[in-house]
Amino acid sequence: MQWPLWRVAVAERSMEPALRPGDWLLVRRGLRAGRPPRIRPGQLVIARHPGQPDLLLVKRAARQESRGWWLESDNPGAGAVDSHAFGVVPPHLIEGRVLARYWRSRAS
Repeated sequence: MQWPLWRVAVAERSMEPALRPGDWLLVRRGLRAGRPPRIRPGQLVIARHPGQPDLLLVKRAARQESRGWWLESDNPGAGAVDSHAFGVVPPHLIEGRVLARYWRSRAS
């Protein structure tokens, strides 16, 4: 059984200014394996990269489509990789929904 809450560190700049490298996130996982929590457009999610399942991404759920979610970066100029590069993310690759940032990086 997985614990429903999970902490994740932000490592890249793709979600600036909302999130910066060094920030920590509290994430709610789906209650059942392979079933993501309820997500609404505009929420931040943790997802597995469709082409590299070992790589976790933090992205904004822009819109739901018939085959999954379109995920976008807040800062595409930072060389972000999102649905513009890999397309719609299937629901089973959405690991969880970000509930809160509980530590703000001191880096500017």
